[in-house]
Amino acid sequence: MQRIEEIYWLRAYGCLAVFSFHLLDHLNQRVDNLATDLARIPTVLGTPIFIFISVFLFSMRYGRNIPGGFLGSRVKYVMVPYLIYGLAYSMAEFLRLRETGSDAGLVEIVREYLLYAGWHGYFLIIAAQFYALYWLYGRLHLERWLPSTPWLVIGSLISMAWWGYWQWSSALPPGYLHWIAPLGWLYLFFLALVLVRHYHDRPEARPPWLVALSRPRWLFALVGLVVLLSLPGWVEYSSKEVWVVPLFLLFTLWVMRTLGGRRAPLLVKRLNEFSFGIYLAHPMFFNLVDLLDSDQRLPLGLYLMALAVVGMAGSIVWNLAVNRFEWGGLLFGKRLQVA
Repeated sequence: MQRIEEIYWLRAYGCLAVFSFHLLDHLNQRVDNLATDLARIPTVLGTPIFIFISVFLFSMRYGRNIPGGFLGSRVKYVMVPYLIYGLAYSMAEFLRLRETGSDAGLVEIVREYLLYAGWHGYFLIIAAQFYALYWLYGRLHLERWLPSTPWLVIGSLISMAWWGYWQWSSALPPGYLHWIAPLGWLYLFFLALVLVRHYHDRPEARPPWLVALSRPRWLFALVGLVVLLSLPGWVEYSSKEVWVVPLFLLFTLWVMRTLGGRRAPLLVKRLNEFSFGIYLAHPMFFNLVDLLDSDQRLPLGLYLMALAVVGMAGSIVWNLAVNRFEWGGLLFGKRLQVA
């Protein structure tokens, strides 16, 4: 398969977005103001980017000719790390709560993390579901009943309605169960299919609506609106918000058009190599910084630098170390092979 340079850019951005989102979570323990709120806006696209990339690359590589063993081989590389890291993070949370005098039981915490997906690895459950959906879509020729372009509109409306419902609901399910339901992410699946379908079109042959929405003015207008709504505190910041759906659509259309064929530099490709490992491990190193600076003696700037350097370098070194072993990538996050 040809190298798709814009995917390198998107994956690197998604990695940094997730990393920065959780970094801001830690920073908010010391300072919480409009500046940190606005800094979250570009970070909310991280999780959707990874789901979009998976479906896009599968569709570009296989189309409807999905090879045997596709589903099992893909799912194991997300579900095994889900179990390993889920257990590790739940144990760490149990020990942390014990230190604070909480009587929370280990069984309850493990259930919250593994069964209810109550940690940042919830993304892995979503990924596994969309691997299965792509497999079904191709094997059963579902494009006959679910054509990608109309269903991009329908899926976007369903996703927005899903997040809107939970935004106003007073009763939430345990953990992140409402986050991992595929209804909230349908728009990503059909957006990937639409862009693959028209990827090799000449510019003049592309649908007018696709060309129009890829122009930056729509993206800048939406970002400006989100900033204005942030001033009175009317906006919540996560990838599970109604406004993120149109933001991601406009952002991705713009990036795929602007960066199409533009070679990614070595730094971007190296970030791609370790993106999965960084995603899985960076909160572990953020928590290490907080543990070493539990009395909050570090000035804010040094604390922020420590989070960034230890979180990024620690995750990369950890991923390098575990991938030296035959089963390390399967257990702790596979290092991508980037040409």
